Amino acid sequence: MEIGGRIRELRAAHGMSQDDLAARVYVSRQTISSWENGKTYPDVQSLLLLSEIFCASVDSLIKGDVETMNETIERDVKTMKRLSYVMVGFLLLVIGAMIWICFQVFAWDWSLEQTAPTFVLALVLWGVAMFAACWVQRITKSHDLVTYDEILAYLKGEAVDRDTKRGRRERMIPRWMKMIRAIGTVLLAMAVGAFLGYGGAALADMLLG
Repeated sequence: MEIGGRIRELRAAHGMSQDDLAARVYVSRQTISSWENGKTYPDVQSLLLLSEIFCASVDSLIKGDVETMNETIERDVKTMKRLSYVMVGFLLLVIGAMIWICFQVFAWDWSLEQTAPTFVLALVLWGVAMFAACWVQRITKSHDLVTYDEILAYLKGEAVDRDTKRGRRERMIPRWMKMIRAIGTVLLAMAVGAFLGYGGAALADMLLG
C-alpha cells in the first residue's frame, strides 16, 4: 500500500504531526496512523483534503493503490450493510421474544421455569445483535465515521463531510459515554418490547376473561 507511505512522507516534509494533519482532515489521530500503516484507506473527501494540504494531485497520492482501495471500500460497505440487516433483524426478534415472555407470564400465568427457554432465546438473539453491532462499530471507527450522515455517505460511495457541527460534537464525546449511550439504546428497545408485551397480554387477558 503505497499511499500510507506517501502520506507519511508528505506529512514529515511539511513538518506536521499526526495530530496536526488529523485536525486539518477532520479525522482522529488514530485514523491518520491507520492510513500510514496501511490498515485502512482515506475516502474520497479525505483524499481531496490531503491533496490540498500537501499541494499534490490525488493521482500522485494513490498511485498504484486505486484497485486495492476500491476493493477494500466495497468489501467494507457490503459487510456493513449485511451486518446492519442482521443487527436490526435480531433486535426486532428480541423485542418479539420480550413480547412473547410477557404473554406467557401475564396472560397465561406460566412459571419461571416454563418461560426460561424463551428468556434464553431472547438473550441469544440479543447477543447476536450486539456482535453485529460491535463489528459495524469497528468498521465505522476504522474509517472515522461518527454520524449517521457520514455512514450513509460512505455506504453510497459519496464524499464524507466530517466538518459539520454534529460531527465535531460527536468526536468530542468520550468513548465511555458513547458506550453508555449504546447500552441505553438497547435497554430502551428491550423495555419497549416488554411494555408492548405487557400491554398485549393485559388486553388478551381482558378479552379472554
